[in-house]
Amino acid sequence: MSLVASDFSPLAASVRPRVKAPCGSAFVSRPMAADAGSPGRVVVAMLAFVVIYGLIAARLIDLGLSDETEASGYIGAQQAITASRPDLVDRNGELLASDIKAPSLYAEPRKILDVDEAIDKLSSVLPELGSDAVRRRLDSNAGFVWLKRELTPLQRDAIHRLGIPGIGFLTENRRFYPGGATASHVVGIANVDEQGIAGLEKYIDGQGIADLQQFGFATDQALKPVKLSMDLRVQHVVRDELTKAMERYKAIASIGIVLDVHTGEVMAMSSLPDFDPNDPAEALKPENLNRATAGVYEMGSVFKTFSIAMALDSGKVTPDDKFDASKPICIGGFTIHDFHNMHRALSVSEIFVHSSNIGTARMTLDVGIDQQQEFFKRLGLLDKVQTELPEVVNPLLPRKWTDIVAMTASFGHGISVSPMQTAVAGAALMNGGLLIEPTFFPRTRAQAEKVAKRVTSKRVSDIMRYLFRLNAVEGSGRSARVPGYMVGGKTGTADKIVNGRYAHDKRRNSFMAAFPMDDPQYLVLVTLDEPKPEEGKRFATAGWNAAPTVSKIIARIAPMLGVVPHVTEDSDTMLVSY
Repeated sequence: MSLVASDFSPLAASVRPRVKAPCGSAFVSRPMAADAGSPGRVVVAMLAFVVIYGLIAARLIDLGLSDETEASGYIGAQQAITASRPDLVDRNGELLASDIKAPSLYAEPRKILDVDEAIDKLSSVLPELGSDAVRRRLDSNAGFVWLKRELTPLQRDAIHRLGIPGIGFLTENRRFYPGGATASHVVGIANVDEQGIAGLEKYIDGQGIADLQQFGFATDQALKPVKLSMDLRVQHVVRDELTKAMERYKAIASIGIVLDVHTGEVMAMSSLPDFDPNDPAEALKPENLNRATAGVYEMGSVFKTFSIAMALDSGKVTPDDKFDASKPICIGGFTIHDFHNMHRALSVSEIFVHSSNIGTARMTLDVGIDQQQEFFKRLGLLDKVQTELPEVVNPLLPRKWTDIVAMTASFGHGISVSPMQTAVAGAALMNGGLLIEPTFFPRTRAQAEKVAKRVTSKRVSDIMRYLFRLNAVEGSGRSARVPGYMVGGKTGTADKIVNGRYAHDKRRNSFMAAFPMDDPQYLVLVTLDEPKPEEGKRFATAGWNAAPTVSKIIARIAPMLGVVPHVTEDSDTMLVSY
């Protein structure tokens, strides 16, 4: 019986002989492979993958929820705080300050995947963001950090195109001042958080805007504009003429004030050098101090205005009384002399017109020290000016009021006050005898009368107006005259103190004027710091620089303020006798 393959049993198959491959063949025989691994190792590997993906998922959820909530909360709070500030406008509605939208750059460090890469990309647009400080902030675990406030549109677009995870933009309100430096010391500045830090911007915060921001009630809805008393046209003229005067007389600083004598409204106030409030860092420079209200100075012979008014108010002196001014006064090791000595007795009118230190000093002693102190205080010269502007300072007063102090103070030495104080006191002697605290907001005459204080009689005011006009016709104020307008005023030249001594080659010159003198409406005060003689001229006293600067200002602003000129008036016309 023959055997065939189909007859093999399973047992027979198990003993089938192995066929060897010929030598050199690519096929070789192999035993069957063992198991790839134990079941425990597979389970461990699967658990590891589950844990890793679980952590990733948890992180994504954390980033998507926790960080988003934190960042969104901060952004929402920030938007509420910096939501809005009211526009500031001048008395005619011209815009002085307003909010505009500006992008700011922030980061959410927890969402940044590669800090080094983020730093490299950001610094390619904003090099200052490549600093170690920025690196530390991005490498933190914070939910929100500011990187750069107030970007330009070009900077925003460039960073946006970089596509950096964890970097975003927040649109904030930014304060914008369209007039630049024109009214910087009056308007002031607001910082990047929309908080007023100087000028009327700071004052407005104190009137409730800051509270509205803090409690989230200052929304993006436009707040009612805040109107100021200032006339932007007049402000521009004052600043422009001060700038020209500084160039013409090579002065290091200058001050200009225009005041409504009947309401106390500040129509213009400029202090040079000034700054552009769109660049707040400039305001920190010492030379950009607001000299008009935050600086105090010896005002020189302008103070003779107050000393003569004091003498007349006392009732002990009349305009026709005379005082010996024939020779200098020697007292306490000091010598009081006149710039132009007349070598004779002078009447009160002549003392004013010739600006006699000797005559003013003798008149003050005759009236009495107590009377002088009381009258100066009445005029507000011994106290800080009360007004809305935050930058105001106290005057510098003598420690003890002696005879020598009284005499030097009578012509503006030994006592330092702010130019604004000087202007306010001068306005009281031009408006009929009412002291009206200055204001940077609109005020009617009726409102002014409610806060006014009578400091002298109308008769004394009339005499002072007469003397102001007389000085412009016959005295040191001749260069302040303006054709068509009756201008009057008083010069003041004060030597500056250098190393504890008066330096005769450094002076601070002032001219205080009013117009029109037949019915004064406005007072103008100009002060020039260290003016030099104009080219081709010998002198640098106030009559040669401060007075002509006032003349140029009045010629330009009088039509703006609605003061009608007397076209047929002789420029030497005097007031009717008091």
